[in-house]
Amino acid sequence: MDNLQDCSCPYSIWQDKKMFCYGIDAVLLAAFTRTKSRGKICDLCSGNGIIPLLLASRSEGLKIDCVEIQAKGCELIKKSIEHNALEGRLQVHNIDLNSSMDILEKNTYDIVTCNPPYQKIPQGNKMADIKSNPTEKEIARHEIFCSLEDVIRTAAGLLKSNGKFYMIHRPERIAEILVLFEKYKLGARRIKAVQSRMESDPVMILVEGEKCSGALVKMEAPLAIYGKDNAYTSQTRKMYSMAGAQIQS
Repeated sequence: MDNLQDCSCPYSIWQDKKMFCYGIDAVLLAAFTRTKSRGKICDLCSGNGIIPLLLASRSEGLKIDCVEIQAKGCELIKKSIEHNALEGRLQVHNIDLNSSMDILEKNTYDIVTCNPPYQKIPQGNKMADIKSNPTEKEIARHEIFCSLEDVIRTAAGLLKSNGKFYMIHRPERIAEILVLFEKYKLGARRIKAVQSRMESDPVMILVEGEKCSGALVKMEAPLAIYGKDNAYTSQTRKMYSMAGAQIQS
């Protein structure tokens, strides 16, 4: 069943609880993404459109293309666009990420964002089961229709020179990410670790790359999501504010 929820001011988002609903990773990626008052943005693996909606709330001068392979997700994004009167600013493309450069204009985007599937497809019988009849949540979580390399290659192809790519992923894949950045001529610029608590190991990483730029990486201070009281830290609340999102109760 579709569900309308507040995600930012002044916009709201349509979600389906049977699908993969947005979480803190999408909010953190939106906060980590640096935008100007005007620009052309493409969001890959858009899901229900949370990241485009959060970015669109910053400025009416931002034009955003949303790429999502699941038809249900695209329907939800279109409902949010209509509900928030964002026609003409957000465009939805129900296509395979790997077909993006056949549909969208290459080398023209100021920013590409992506909260991709994090998990490689497991080996053995489970791999066959997931590939043969994947659920909507499995498509969002596993690299069934696009790999990490597909995401980075597509982002690099869409970006104009010195355009920025923003992604959130798992820390254990940072070496792979940096190798692929170099392969597709994206210079790593910023990396931020996200930890559940300050004393724990990172659970996510935020990465910024710049097209046709040498790697000159700034390791930002890590973000601890929760404090000792199990409530969101002031850092987390600041990131929500930067993203334009409200903390869900």
